[in-house]
Amino acid sequence: METVELITADGTRVAARFYKPDSQVSEARAAVLIGPAMGVRQEYYRPFAQWLSEEGYLVATFDYRGMGDSRPAELKGSLRGFKADLFDWAQDYDTAIDAVREAAPELPLYLIGHSLGAQLPGLLRNRDRVAALVSVAAGSGYWRDNAPRTRRMVLYFWHVVVPIATRLFGYFPGRRLRKVGDLPSGVALQWRRWCLHPRYHVGAEGDAVRHAFEQARFPVVALSMTDDELMTERGTRVLVDCYANAPRRIERITPQDANAPSIGHFGFFREQFEATLWRRASELFQGFQGFNQETTA
Repeated sequence: METVELITADGTRVAARFYKPDSQVSEARAAVLIGPAMGVRQEYYRPFAQWLSEEGYLVATFDYRGMGDSRPAELKGSLRGFKADLFDWAQDYDTAIDAVREAAPELPLYLIGHSLGAQLPGLLRNRDRVAALVSVAAGSGYWRDNAPRTRRMVLYFWHVVVPIATRLFGYFPGRRLRKVGDLPSGVALQWRRWCLHPRYHVGAEGDAVRHAFEQARFPVVALSMTDDELMTERGTRVLVDCYANAPRRIERITPQDANAPSIGHFGFFREQFEATLWRRASELFQGFQGFNQETTA
């Protein structure tokens, strides 16, 4: 594993890691970039990234600005005053794509997007560099599309907890509240606005974002867990349909399919699923070259 520092177009430092296969990079099966979920550090994806590299892929992970290893040293105690929104995080995603393409320009580039990591690719300026997206436990964050267990408390979260805590602290203090993790105020408040709109980001941001998603042409396969405590099948479908002109489909996965009592929103990346869910992801990468362009959700 190699740690690298990337610099975005606006001069922001973003930390990334590259996991290289044993063979020459030019001989790798493909390149894979893992887009992290909201509040999740790239370290969480290390076992999966390492396994993919051992399977012959060049793999990269990164932390959005202000998060994990991309959090400035002077802000370790607090994100107060740190400026970032979700469009900035999409720029970080683009910067990571640029770095992967520079490292392996001849390889197809596949994205694994975990939750937020599958919600942002329609915003990328590098859409044309993406060969395919595997969406993991991702969907619309609209509160009515949340799983029933989450829906019971989410309105209080969006109308009380997030606005009050963010304004009081100057950022969302998720670690103190044991919810999501610390987030820059711009990210937290924009995410709130998305989650209160029936069409999520495509609706909350208007025509520019809708048109951006409509320009995406890479295949999208969404892996939707039946026991996901945050995302429902309907929420997954709403997100997938934002990629309106892309070949797309949803695969529903039960814990029984993975020989496990549960998977949930975060379970896919646990090492216990190496022989099942991780193998399925590798199979999808291998099959994308022959992906039926007429397939839709």
